[in-house]
Amino acid sequence: MVTTLIVATTSDPASINPANALLAMPGFQPGPHFQDDMKSFVNEGVRVLLHGKSIVVEDDLDLRWENVTGEVIDEVIFFSKHTAVSNKPALTVHPIGVPHLQEGDVPLQGGRPGWAALPNPRMGSWLRHLRKLAQAHNLVPEFEITLEGTHHGPITNKPTMFLEIGSTEDYWKRQDAAQVMAQLVWEGLGLGGGTDLGNWSRENDKKKVLLGIGGGHYAPRHMDVVLKDDVWVGHLLSGYSIPMEEIKQSKGETNGEIGGTWRESIKAAYEATRSAFPGGEIIAHLDHKSFKGWQKKAITEFLAEQNIEIGKPKNFVEY
Repeated sequence: MVTTLIVATTSDPASINPANALLAMPGFQPGPHFQDDMKSFVNEGVRVLLHGKSIVVEDDLDLRWENVTGEVIDEVIFFSKHTAVSNKPALTVHPIGVPHLQEGDVPLQGGRPGWAALPNPRMGSWLRHLRKLAQAHNLVPEFEITLEGTHHGPITNKPTMFLEIGSTEDYWKRQDAAQVMAQLVWEGLGLGGGTDLGNWSRENDKKKVLLGIGGGHYAPRHMDVVLKDDVWVGHLLSGYSIPMEEIKQSKGETNGEIGGTWRESIKAAYEATRSAFPGGEIIAHLDHKSFKGWQKKAITEFLAEQNIEIGKPKNFVEY
């Protein structure tokens, strides 16, 4: 059986409300003592852990759980609030990591410079299921249902995803949104006797996995592909996660050298995605319009050097 660790914090209504809605569903019992300032609950293969700190600061909870209880965790799912400049209501799903930061940079929202978590293979199917649930609960069109680019911590060692409610206090507290997120986890993990969704080891006869490169934070071009059935999602590197700088010579001309941590970021995201999808065919999907000519050329050449396949939307469809 897969053992799933679900983490929520009491300091955030968009985190604790979905956790409480989930814990109100049948079968949850108090779990083992983990740490004095945390509470745990168990139900079949699910472990829910509640703490009181910021959601991005408690590192290595999967390994710490194993050290305390002897149980090996297979995947980690966090409930959290989402903030956005637009303040638009949204329900989001995303992988985590800060692969573009370099040694010495201080990650402001957790993680470790240069690190990308293993992306949870359930993300694609759960995003598609979240849309259905949100529609059934009349949260659409008020809420946007979307992926987000890879960002923030905390550090984990097993396949991880964040489920977020955004984007302002009023929406973080919405019980209907909390209920939908709880329902997503309940049905997505097959609690109550259903079949879980997005189980790579069971459903991987369709092997194509999207590694998103470029575009805005909400990954619109990548979303277009993922919303089609059966596309698996790995890391999604928005433009800000692949910093590229043209290095100017003294006369203002470039010599083709491109600075920035974009190569390291792509490599970390690719390796993590490959590890999360054993036997998968990882295909890079570029948001072409988001790049200048020199950027696209450099990225395309780098992917070829690394033997990373580049695909168009039609390449992700299985016939």
